[in-house]
Amino acid sequence: MGQALQGVTVVELVDGFWASLGTTFMADFGAQVVKVVPGGSPVGGLVKAHRDVPPEHVRFLYQLVGRNKLSAALDISAEEGQELLRRLAAAADVFVSDWSRRDLQALGLDYESLRARREDVVYVTASGFGQDGPDADLPNLDELAAARTGLMPILPQPGQPPVYAGHGQIYGSGLLLLGTSIALWHRERTGEGQWVDVSLLAAGIYGATLDVQAYLAMRSERFLRPISRYDAGNPMSGTYYMTSDGRWLTLTMPDTDRYWPRLAPLVGLDPADPRFDSHEKRCEVNRLELIRLLEEAFRGATADHWKRAMEEHDLSGDIIEDYSYPANDRFARQNGYILSLSHPVMGQLDLLGFPIYMSETPAALDRLAPCSGQHTAQALRSLLGLSEEEVVGLQQKGILRV
Repeated sequence: MGQALQGVTVVELVDGFWASLGTTFMADFGAQVVKVVPGGSPVGGLVKAHRDVPPEHVRFLYQLVGRNKLSAALDISAEEGQELLRRLAAAADVFVSDWSRRDLQALGLDYESLRARREDVVYVTASGFGQDGPDADLPNLDELAAARTGLMPILPQPGQPPVYAGHGQIYGSGLLLLGTSIALWHRERTGEGQWVDVSLLAAGIYGATLDVQAYLAMRSERFLRPISRYDAGNPMSGTYYMTSDGRWLTLTMPDTDRYWPRLAPLVGLDPADPRFDSHEKRCEVNRLELIRLLEEAFRGATADHWKRAMEEHDLSGDIIEDYSYPANDRFARQNGYILSLSHPVMGQLDLLGFPIYMSETPAALDRLAPCSGQHTAQALRSLLGLSEEEVVGLQQKGILRV
């Protein structure tokens, strides 16, 4: 059986990481994704969009967001190159770009212009702040959008500066895949194309859905400030405890009535202690006292000890790990979340894999990230019907690189 998006052609004009990752998901599930490279380097757009990232790191990022794609290198400073780009976009089922409205309009790649060439095109923009309003042309940067989501001030402990987590980019890439898939399904049923926009602002707000929706409903000051560990409403859920080896343990037992009879003796407490013999006493009346006693208990042994003990007593909780854990976790590899591959230049390479499981049409790694212009001739022949002579002529004029 073929892959879920087999037969769908996507042309992308994308610089930034998050929109590139969204189209990578499409390619992973079988879409033919042609990445148009306006300059010489395939990672040039990533370098321009992420100047704070070391160049060697960008090379590895490109192996992720370039996989399963074709690369077509065009000189779009020339009108002939621009027209080739417009023709490629019109030949695709989906056109994706994170360029500004002004730049796309200058290239004749705004929605109305492209729709005039192909009425049923699914036109996808990855923006910073959406397509409406005075901020629609602000830079497409997650750090900027994240500043408005309300999440940054509540991530640190009280008294510490705001924390940028970068989550908007990841949510944005998933929403890009979702919006494109919905538009393609709509077109399959009705024949209608449409404009899809996914913004970092929307992605960041939805990344904080629980708190934002709670604030919309309650307008409580509680959701506007950082919450310390001692503000947690449940000492047995969402509260972190340091162990004897300096690592942190998280407990995830919101139903304290269910877990307390097993947790109490494990940490040296009496389940019938009158201070903690009800959920209300554990989570309200004597909450701080219980947090203090749990802190003392967990400092008495290592994180590994407590993890084993909780598993043996059917308690819910785990060690808070750093990035080395998923990188070496056999279950992450078993489920395809981490891939190991042999690269002809970089050698052995570990790469993020596929976060979505599908039983009948799974994602697959069919090709490594391409060199710049590696598939220019192939794309022009298959999508535009150009002859070999026409491709050679364009190459000689410097309009394309093959």
